Amino acid sequence: METFEKSAELVNNLIELNNDRNDGFEKALKDLGDGDADLKSLFEYYSQQSRRFSQELTAVAAQSGADTTTGNSVSGTLHRAWIDVKSLFTGGDRESILNECERGEDTIKKAYKEALEDGGLTSAAVQVVSAQSQEINQAHDRIKALRDAQ
Repeated sequence: METFEKSAELVNNLIELNNDRNDGFEKALKDLGDGDADLKSLFEYYSQQSRRFSQELTAVAAQSGADTTTGNSVSGTLHRAWIDVKSLFTGGDRESILNECERGEDTIKKAYKEALEDGGLTSAAVQVVSAQSQEINQAHDRIKALRDAQ
């Protein structure tokens, strides 16, 4: 039973981070200008991706009978507040937005890596988290490349 509890804890953390990620991309979408259609499209995709990931993780947790988290993490809420303050000073320019998005992607990428290395996930959770981790890594690399191209 402890494996299910540990797995549920790890999965719930990833659900919270995906909720944070979704909210972060939604915030970034509002800060983008009219000339940033490429980023708007990409951020909309990543926002939808995070909602899908949360749903998949919720299903995995439910299979083991665990309660799931539907909220956001405290650190994610604080990060978005910092983005709000920072955008007052930077004007929400493309490079600043990409910097903040990459920082958020660093956080979720690390959390997925740690969840997989922890050894506490059930086999069903490992399959879902591994697949999602690959997509998170690709998203991180894409955002980093866009930022570096600025």
